[in-house]
Amino acid sequence: MQVFHMDHHNSLGKLQASIDGSGKKRKYDDGAQSESSQATSNLGDQPTNRPPGVKAAKGASGKRSIADHQAVTHFQTMCSIKEKDLAVKEKDLAVKERVSKMSLLDSLISKKDSLSEAEKALKQKLLTEMLSN
Repeated sequence: MQVFHMDHHNSLGKLQASIDGSGKKRKYDDGAQSESSQATSNLGDQPTNRPPGVKAAKGASGKRSIADHQAVTHFQTMCSIKEKDLAVKEKDLAVKERVSKMSLLDSLISKKDSLSEAEKALKQKLLTEMLSN
């Protein structure tokens, strides 16, 4: 028990010796800071020293930019897919419209009774449109 008490007392003495007057722990007795404890900020291409006491969010900005890049890439992919889907739907609509007109023209051509003036005009318009495409 006495050995524990001595070790505890010795550790407490070392701890007190490493605390400066402001109550903060110091990394080195001579007051110099290591390179890793010296804060730098990477704005642009040149790292700049931050004032003492300013703490940067470590790693969060790098991870966030990667996540943002992935989100932008995903968004661009989704937009590209939507644009292709819209183009396909427009082509499908054009084909359906053409088939509908062809069906109407077919029914006008195959009609046994005489056509009214409106039906004749429609038949002529549809024939002209189908032959021009």
